[in-house]
Amino acid sequence: MEKAICSFIYHKILGWKSKVTVPDFDKYIICAAPHTSNFDLFIGKLFIAANGRKTGFMMKKFWFFWPLGYLFRAMGGVPVDRNKKTSLVDQMIKEAQESKEFHLAITPEGTRKKNGNWKKGFYYIAKGANLPIILIGIDYVDKCISAEKVIYPSGDMKSDLREIKLYYKNFRGKHPERFSIGNVE
Repeated sequence: MEKAICSFIYHKILGWKSKVTVPDFDKYIICAAPHTSNFDLFIGKLFIAANGRKTGFMMKKFWFFWPLGYLFRAMGGVPVDRNKKTSLVDQMIKEAQESKEFHLAITPEGTRKKNGNWKKGFYYIAKGANLPIILIGIDYVDKCISAEKVIYPSGDMKSDLREIKLYYKNFRGKHPERFSIGNVE
């Protein structure tokens, strides 16, 4: 029922398309970009549900106030306190290793502002828990979200991140001026 409702909203009401060729693994990290608008979360969650999949997501703790906190947790939100010096990466690795299913979406820019210096937590979690990284690209111009590439972290982070960033070079966010893949050598 959820899949049918989300598919109707995503495809028919909002007019978005999907390109999905990656398998639905039991465990994975989603690297989702570009992230230039608050709307990305909602369109992304509709995309995931319309394709019969589920995922949690990480978000600033700031947004988890009542009543939004209840809603975000129900949607799979994991509050992140950037001021706290705890290892969220280690916590996520442990949770992934102990879970039968683990699906977590992370935006590598870590902000909706232009930032070519991407956060690497998604990579460390995937590497530490031996998970594939599904690359999901959001393109507002074509109104299409694509999940067509899987990266298996090799341990050569520089090379893997270069490949990941190059995958996103042609995707256009809601505010394209806020997106950068940074310096890719």
